[in-house]
Amino acid sequence: MSTSALTHHVRVLAPLGDRHDEILTPAALDFVGTLAAAFCARRLDLMRERRRQALRLAAGSPLDFPMVTSAVRTDPDWHVAPPAPGLTDRRVEITGPPDGRMTVNALNSGARVWMADFEDATAPTWDNVIGGQLNLLDAVERRIDFTTPEGKEYRLGEKLATVMVRPRGWHLDEEHLEYDGRPVPAALVDFGLYFFHCAQRRIDAGHGPYFYLPKLENRYEARLWNDIFVTAQELLGIPQGTIRATVLIETITAAFEMEEILYELRDHSAGLNAGRWDYLFSLIKTFGHRTDFLLPDRARVTMTAPFMRAYTELVVRTCHKRGAHAIGGMAAQVPGKDPAANEAVLAEVRLDKEREAEDGFDGSWVAHPALVPVCRDVFDAVLGDRPHQLDRTREDVEVTPADLLSVRRISGPPTAEGVRTNIAVALRYFAAWLRGQGAVALYGLMEDAATAEIARVQIWQWLRHRVIDRETVLRLLDDEVAALGAEYPWAPVDEIRALFERTSLVGELPLFFTPDAYTRHLVKRTEAGA
Repeated sequence: MSTSALTHHVRVLAPLGDRHDEILTPAALDFVGTLAAAFCARRLDLMRERRRQALRLAAGSPLDFPMVTSAVRTDPDWHVAPPAPGLTDRRVEITGPPDGRMTVNALNSGARVWMADFEDATAPTWDNVIGGQLNLLDAVERRIDFTTPEGKEYRLGEKLATVMVRPRGWHLDEEHLEYDGRPVPAALVDFGLYFFHCAQRRIDAGHGPYFYLPKLENRYEARLWNDIFVTAQELLGIPQGTIRATVLIETITAAFEMEEILYELRDHSAGLNAGRWDYLFSLIKTFGHRTDFLLPDRARVTMTAPFMRAYTELVVRTCHKRGAHAIGGMAAQVPGKDPAANEAVLAEVRLDKEREAEDGFDGSWVAHPALVPVCRDVFDAVLGDRPHQLDRTREDVEVTPADLLSVRRISGPPTAEGVRTNIAVALRYFAAWLRGQGAVALYGLMEDAATAEIARVQIWQWLRHRVIDRETVLRLLDDEVAALGAEYPWAPVDEIRALFERTSLVGELPLFFTPDAYTRHLVKRTEAGA
C-alpha cells in the first residue's frame, strides 16, 4: 500500500522544535495514524486484561504455565526465524537513550548491538522523543557528527554497532499526538516514526529495522506486536519477516509464557532478554501484598538467588530450544576515577558475565562503554570464533512454577542502609527525570526508571508489612531531601518530596512511571517552563 493513500490523520498538540518537521511529516503522521486506527482498540482491551489478571492474582489465583498452550510448548518442530543480518553475533550489547552523545558513543563503543532506549532510559519530554528520532535518522545517514561548546568532538567511526530500538511500553500514551480524540499509544509513536523514516535506510545499510519490546505480560501482547509488524511491512512495501524483535522478559507473568511469546513472534523473533530490575518490580507489584514475597535490600537480590537462577536458566533453555538468542542482563556499573575502585568494579562485572556465559547466554548488556571490553573478553573466552551458543540446549534445566516463585528462600527485612539507599536513589532519580534526564549515574551505578521503580516500591512493601516504621522513613526522607537540596541547588525539593510520598508512602501501591498521569505531570511541567 502506498503511503500516499493513508488518510488517518494524527494531530500534533505541541509546538514544533528545531528540525521536528523532518520527523513529523504528513506521511509519517498518517502512517502512525493508520497503525493507531488498526490497533488502538486491541491495545485497550489488553490493558483491561492486565487489570483483570492483576485482580485475579491478588485474589489468590495460582500462576502457572498455561494449560491451553501446552501443545505449543511440547511441539518440537517449530523454531523462530534465523538471525537477521547484524544480529548473528550479539556477545556484547550496550544500552542508553538516543541523545546525541550516547548515539555516537554507543555506535563507536565496540559493542555488537546498541539498544537505543526510548523507554526506561528516556524521560518522555517532547524534545527527547522527537530529538531521539532525529538522532537515529542522522545516525543512519552518518550526519550526526558534532562538536560540543567545550570543543569535544563526536564522530562516527567505520565499524558501528547494529541498532535496535526499544519503544515505550503498551501502558503509556504520547500526550503530544492525538488520533480520533485520544492520545496515540507511545509504543506506536516510537515504533512508527522510526520504522517509517529508518526501516528502508537500515535495510540499504545492510541490516534492518530491529527492536526490543518491553513490559510484555503475555502472549496476546506479543501477538499484537507481530500483527503490527506485518501491517507496517505491508504498508511500506518491505518484505515480511524483515523486522526482528527481542522481547524483554521483565514481568513475572511473561516468565510463565516464554515459549508462547516466541511462538507468536516466531517470524520476527530475535530472542529473549532477562531484564532484572523490572522483573523484581513486577514481582512486588503482583505479589507485594503477600508476606512470602517480602524482598530484602535490592543489593542482596542478586542473580544467584534461587528464583532468579530459575528465571534466567529458563530463558536460556527456552530460547535455545527454539533457535533464538538468549541475552543476559544489565551490568549497570559506572567506572570512576579511582583505579583501585575501578579494578573492583570490573572484577564484579567480569564475575557476573562469566556466570551468564557459562549458563549459555549468547551475549549480555552493559550500560557504559568502558564495560564493553570486559563483557566481550568473557564471551570471547566461551564462544571463541562461534557467533553464539545456540547448540547448548540446556536440556538439564527443569523449572517449575514453584521455582520461579521461590522468593521465601531469600526473603527478609531490610537494613537501615538499604532503606536510606532506596530513598536517596529515588529522590535523585526523580530530580534528574524532572529535568528530562532518564539515565543518571548515582553511587557508581547507571540508574534508570526500572531501578527507581524497585527503589521506591520496596519502601512501599516494607511499610505495608511493617518491617520498617513510617517515622523512620520520614526521618530518613528529611535527611535525604536536605542532602538533595545541598547537592542539587536547582532541584525543586518540595515537589520531589511530594512525589516520593505519593508513590511510596500510601496505603495501596500506585504505579509511578507506568501511568499516563505521571507522564502528563512531566509534560505539563516542562511545557510550563518549570
